Amino acid sequence: MAESEGQVSAVQGHYTRDDIAQRVLAAARAAAGPGVPLTPDVLAPIDHFHGGGLASTRELMVLLEPSAGETVLDIGCGIGGPARWIASTFGCQVTGIDLTAAFCRAAEMLNAETGLGDKVKIFEASALALPFEPKSFDRAYSQNVVMNIADKKGFYREAFRVLRPGGVLAMANLCAGPGGEPYYPAPWATTAATSFLSTPEETRRDLEQTGFEVVRFEDTSARTAAARAAQRLRLESEGLPALGFHVFMGAHMLEAMINTARSAEEGRGTSVEILVRKPG
Repeated sequence: MAESEGQVSAVQGHYTRDDIAQRVLAAARAAAGPGVPLTPDVLAPIDHFHGGGLASTRELMVLLEPSAGETVLDIGCGIGGPARWIASTFGCQVTGIDLTAAFCRAAEMLNAETGLGDKVKIFEASALALPFEPKSFDRAYSQNVVMNIADKKGFYREAFRVLRPGGVLAMANLCAGPGGEPYYPAPWATTAATSFLSTPEETRRDLEQTGFEVVRFEDTSARTAAARAAQRLRLESEGLPALGFHVFMGAHMLEAMINTARSAEEGRGTSVEILVRKPG
């Protein structure tokens, strides 16, 4: 999702893992019991690949306000956890795209396991070249994806292009903070080479220059600070919990998640929630 082939390969390498769906299913069944149906809610502690988990997805959907029958695009869908939960909760048709082939394969397998193959469609594609016709979607969202993309305006232009007039884009992601470069490794990047953080001011400017109307732009750092600090203390004292995206990403996520919390506490990252609308 960065411009050069080397950067794209580095981003894909950061995320690619073997047997992702099998690991997720085994962990979910071990926790829930062998006879429990695998639903998006059962999988949610594992397959929402962002720091806030299902709670953050719920919060972003308060902004997005999807309705039954609408078409919704997930830009950077990971293994599809939010897409499945949104489709089953709101009755939407959700389309997810991701650059990482292993994530796409896992998402398709998990869609089938949860009986949502007809409601959630997955495409292996770049956010900078979405494989859809203009005006294809009612709504779109993206969670913690744009940090891997150097060409921010390209990302926003593609989202703008595929949204119908009046359609909205909701995003939750990390921006550059005043405290300097984040600590690495982080969940989205092993080193600064594949991390592209813009400031909140740059983000707002880029969205407006693309043509979006800003409906809401909130710095959420202050209201999430206590929870982040508490999470860091738990991770440092207790290690990783039984369930989480480390099930498929690996135990090195412990260091990455602690680093992210430290970065937030020191102002090296600013978390934002954004809602923008395509005029019309």
